[in-house]
Amino acid sequence: MLNKQNKNLNRRNPVEGFSAGLIDDDDIYKWEVVIIGPQDTLFEGGFFKAYLTFPYDYPLRPPKMKFITEIWHPNVAKNGDVCISILHEPGEDKFGYEKPEERWLPIHTVETIMISVISMLADPNSDSPANVDAAKEWREDPNGEFKRKVARCVRKSQEMAFD
Repeated sequence: MLNKQNKNLNRRNPVEGFSAGLIDDDDIYKWEVVIIGPQDTLFEGGFFKAYLTFPYDYPLRPPKMKFITEIWHPNVAKNGDVCISILHEPGEDKFGYEKPEERWLPIHTVETIMISVISMLADPNSDSPANVDAAKEWREDPNGEFKRKVARCVRKSQEMAFD
């Protein structure tokens, strides 16, 4: 299934807003993705690299996603781990925050994951943050300190992309 998704994304049906492929051609379970900061957001112009690591029982369980490029966002932990519903284990949420249908389902693909992450960049969920400091700044002063930190991350991502 992952081989088919890789071929579709890179040859037959590339999707706007990101690129994705294997880190090593011999390991279908480890992917590198680059998200282009969505237009009309604070992340516009950025190039954010991340890794997707798939479990051996994919698609029954979700991959893990970790940004390698520094990014300041309420739903991205300071170590780069992405925290969104679509990447949470399937089933009931023990905290009662998410509905089962918002969590991982085996129908999801690399494309649906990336579309969700791009949407997350444009519209952070500060009610369930992975980065409490970013969430606080987003809620209290989105055009102040939060905007300044995101702009720094965008600049750094551009420098890294063109080095």
